[in-house]
Amino acid sequence: MQAMPVQVQIVQAQKISDSSEYLAILKSRHSAAINPQVEGQITKIFVKSGDRVKAGTPLLQIDPLKQQATLGSQVASHAAQEANLRYAQTQLERERKLFEAGVVSKQEFDNAQTAHDAAVAQLRSLGEQVNQQQVELHYYRVAAPMAGIIGDIPVREGDRVAVTTLLTTVDEPGTLEAYIYVPAERGKDIHLGLPVHLLDESGKPVSDARITFVSPEVDNDTQTILAKASIENPKGQLRVSQQMRAQVVWSNHQGPVVPVLSVTRINGRFFVFVAVKEAAGTFARQKGLTIGDTVGNDYVVLDGLKAGDHLIVSGTQFLQDGMPVAEQIQNASASPAPDNAEKDAGHQAR
Repeated sequence: MQAMPVQVQIVQAQKISDSSEYLAILKSRHSAAINPQVEGQITKIFVKSGDRVKAGTPLLQIDPLKQQATLGSQVASHAAQEANLRYAQTQLERERKLFEAGVVSKQEFDNAQTAHDAAVAQLRSLGEQVNQQQVELHYYRVAAPMAGIIGDIPVREGDRVAVTTLLTTVDEPGTLEAYIYVPAERGKDIHLGLPVHLLDESGKPVSDARITFVSPEVDNDTQTILAKASIENPKGQLRVSQQMRAQVVWSNHQGPVVPVLSVTRINGRFFVFVAVKEAAGTFARQKGLTIGDTVGNDYVVLDGLKAGDHLIVSGTQFLQDGMPVAEQIQNASASPAPDNAEKDAGHQAR
């Protein structure tokens, strides 16, 4: 039987990544949700969405009239108590002189001393109440806690707000944190320093990072472990609360890969043809494979091939096991080079 000419690739061992993909939510360490600390009606909004503000910049004004009236009442009570204290001091001095002259008894002097001490304590208490009301009055003007960019402002002038009402957000562009929820069964594998690749919808890498935090506890509801990775965001392409695919690279190892087009699937199993030199010549032999993830246009081979095997990559639909073949070795560029494979394995392995 005449030998059939076929193109052959020599199987090479490449660095392959063992990885998994999980849902990640981006959060910022430089983002603040602004809620009022008092209840009331909004009378003025000083900023608009998108404004860049400094720390302490006024954002909104809540109607302070009721609080101002309360503060005025406390100030008046404080002034009245000051008058009471002056009277108590005068009475105490008079009783002291009379007691020293032997005109009044010790009990009357003690009563004057007690009245004076009570007036001092009452004045101190009213003074603290005035300070408290002044601090609370300050809360009626909401200010930015840090420098940043104003987010959406869902409230309007005239709205009544409570302490649970979200007024706006202040975001400072910069580093984000990816919150990755890893299943509990992989808890023994997750650790600090593991590489993480954020992928877009098409599977292309957007940013690279490493695990910086692993929660010591498992979430009781989802049975997942929270892991965090610090994400650089110099161009501001990523957004706070954005959901992305996070590829966690567990390990790297050496292994063979084969082009996807050279693999055939029969009854759920995967097969390839290899050229084997025997005593009577070179023959095509069909081998069963156990394949793993895809790396670019190649399959990762878990079992069935080894580096150095001669893989037939053309005319496989016409081959039969044991058919004589004539090898034509392909250029090494027919499959990804080792250095590119390492990069693809880290970013595209699924």
